[in-house]
Amino acid sequence: MEATELKACTRKETGKGPARRFRKEGLIPAVFYGRGEEAISLSVNAADLLKIIKKKKDNIFIKLLIDGEKPLEKLSMMKELQIEPVSRSFYHADFYEVRMDKKLTIDVPLHFTGVSVGVTNGGELQHLKRDLKVSCLPAALPDFVEVDVTGIDIGHSLKVSDIKVPEGVTVLDPEDVGVAMVAIVKVSVPQGAAAGEAAAATADGDAPKAEAKAKTKG
Repeated sequence: MEATELKACTRKETGKGPARRFRKEGLIPAVFYGRGEEAISLSVNAADLLKIIKKKKDNIFIKLLIDGEKPLEKLSMMKELQIEPVSRSFYHADFYEVRMDKKLTIDVPLHFTGVSVGVTNGGELQHLKRDLKVSCLPAALPDFVEVDVTGIDIGHSLKVSDIKVPEGVTVLDPEDVGVAMVAIVKVSVPQGAAAGEAAAATADGDAPKAEAKAKTKG
């Protein structure tokens, strides 16, 4: 497990006015929630947080270096990052404390590997699930869970029960939930083309009849 350091400062001012001022200075208002402790109002540098997110988007462990009257170091995970819809700039961040002896309940991304036999036979691979809900200690949390789709044929699926996870990780999703399947590719014929083919078939079918009537008259 790797944790990235992020400097933070305690802030005594709260409300919309101070928050706007923080953002103009390149800072993001934030809150740290500890287990059984009072929440701490913080500000963090927006550019520093962006660097961390660019390196890894999912399940980031962040060691907050909190500067204040009593400097603190807190291992955390970012549970929510609000983004301003117009400017796309960071608006507010929530950090929750992580303890090494307490299990996490968290969604882990699924990484699909291989080419399924069904796709080779003309089918289409469909991803029914993109992540897996697991429970584990922080040290055992995987960056992702690998799913091999090679054996899925057309009309068949892979379920949660078929996925292998690392030791120390417990899957919380129901076992019968589908993860991926290979479906038959439906080929649609344009209406104009279908009408043309039908007309051609009718014309071909009427020709012998017309010829037969001509012979009878003769």
